[in-house]
Amino acid sequence: MQVDHSISFRWLRTGDEVFAGSAAAIEAAQASVRLEIYTFTPSPIGEQFRQALIAACGRGIRVWVMVDGWGSFYLPDSFWDPLRRAGGRVRWFNPLSLQRFDFRDHRKLLVCDERVALVGGCNIAPEYEGDGVARGWRDLGIQLAGPLVRDLAFSFDVLFERADFRHKPFARFRKPLFHKRIAVLDGILLQSGPGRGFNPIKRSLRRDLARANSAKIITAYFLPTWGIRRELVRLARRGATVQLLLAGKTDVPMAQLAARRLYQKMLRAGIEVYEYQPQVLHAKLIVLDDVVYVGSANLDVRSLRINYELMLRLKSAPMAAEAKAIFAEALNHGKRIDPQTWKGARSFWAKLKERWAYFFLVRIDPYLALRQMRK
Repeated sequence: MQVDHSISFRWLRTGDEVFAGSAAAIEAAQASVRLEIYTFTPSPIGEQFRQALIAACGRGIRVWVMVDGWGSFYLPDSFWDPLRRAGGRVRWFNPLSLQRFDFRDHRKLLVCDERVALVGGCNIAPEYEGDGVARGWRDLGIQLAGPLVRDLAFSFDVLFERADFRHKPFARFRKPLFHKRIAVLDGILLQSGPGRGFNPIKRSLRRDLARANSAKIITAYFLPTWGIRRELVRLARRGATVQLLLAGKTDVPMAQLAARRLYQKMLRAGIEVYEYQPQVLHAKLIVLDDVVYVGSANLDVRSLRINYELMLRLKSAPMAAEAKAIFAEALNHGKRIDPQTWKGARSFWAKLKERWAYFFLVRIDPYLALRQMRK
């Protein structure tokens, strides 16, 4: 579908669709393939991607791959030897070190020929295979063609060259290169990383929430900054519909505990809170009227203050209509949290765990990250 004659797009509603779209884009590539991923596991789906990249090299195509050192912890470096022998370039982002383990490249991006890009939340691992209902984690992606794709390629290139993650002196006082907002005719690329200065994802989202008439949000981990929480509460108190679809099943129990620490305040403001039931929820989608956010960032402290993240802000009535349909279908599998019974539904021990999880993720984790910026 076309967005204002500039950006064409296609929603990839399941992990299976993301993998199929990625494979087709790599197979159709004629000049270059850039793949950036947080988690890449040694698995059948991982081997399929490696073989597709090797085949691309065999056609004379330039191939670059970047995987995160922590997210792909279980992937041996030797896995990439066949691709290197074929001519591909592979880099590990922020190779593991006790000196700087906290900052991660959480982005998921595929760019082929600087013409087609896929962005979303899917990693390359078997748990993402499926429809998110009967099997596999619930995730989401979008395929794009248009002016933003070249900017996405450039964004990859900059981070690829900085993959060893060596900070300049006094890095914590510098405005990071990746706190950027790149706009074209009908879309905005929001990219962020650790460091001083306004985070463009937070800033853009707060601005859109302040003038929205409705909000529909899917996020795997919900621990937004104080400013975003305030705007969500204000929006609901203005009488707008605010719906949050959060994880009922999760791969990070501490994140779920911390999120539940916030439910009571959200519910008191009139915000509808749902938990997705069939599978682990890993999707990231925000729809504010005709504005859509999609990409790698969750609404949590780590995504908004620590990790390298990438989000697209796209304003389009047709795109928003499809995104709302995706949200509605997912909401059918959500269990609504009852405002009347939630407070008394948890034991003292459960509430205590929520407080400790909240304290760790809001206070301790950012503090450790700040200390590592000093090294």
